[in-house]
Amino acid sequence: MLDKIGIAKRIAQEVQNGFYVNLGIGIPTLVANYVREGIEVEFQSENGVLGMGPFPFEGEEDADIINAGKQTITTMPGASFFDSSMSFAMIRGKHVDLTILGAMEVAENGDIANWKIPGKMVKGMGGAMDLVASAENIIVAMMHTNKRGESKILKKCSLPLTGVGCVTKIVTNLAFLEVRDKVFHLLERAPGVSVEDIQKATEGTLVVNGEIPEMKF
Repeated sequence: MLDKIGIAKRIAQEVQNGFYVNLGIGIPTLVANYVREGIEVEFQSENGVLGMGPFPFEGEEDADIINAGKQTITTMPGASFFDSSMSFAMIRGKHVDLTILGAMEVAENGDIANWKIPGKMVKGMGGAMDLVASAENIIVAMMHTNKRGESKILKKCSLPLTGVGCVTKIVTNLAFLEVRDKVFHLLERAPGVSVEDIQKATEGTLVVNGEIPEMKF
């Protein structure tokens, strides 16, 4: 089974040379720490940063340089800072190759819910609605089940939607899934996790073809 760092490490393997990548709040912010050597990637944060690097070491933080989640970050040589209008023009103009987001629920048709639980106060949907509407390649980082052990990989989302039919891949603490033909396809399983464990934790339709390899890092 993977922890948050393990999820980030597996997603980092999906980042390709030359990509412009938006990192959402939560687990996705960790991905910048684990990009493999030898490739060049530009990480974008919707608050107006292009060229984010890994998180800073303790004692080296600059409180003026933050990501969309208000965490201190580092920047790579050549990084740039700009206002929200330019940041969202980049997002809405489809200039981002990959978006990595967290989620509370994902449905088998690719719907995503990641912004609101009814009855709880929230500030608003934020930039997630722009990201899921504009990106063609969306990877979700999330836990497979909630604290009660109930699946978050569903036939249909129960929470208010952020986007419809937009998710392409999901990495959870149990599995690496692809959303294709309105069902979940199991691509890889987390270390120490069986296919049966993943099937039990998945409410949505799960397609298993052949022997499923274990994730490697």
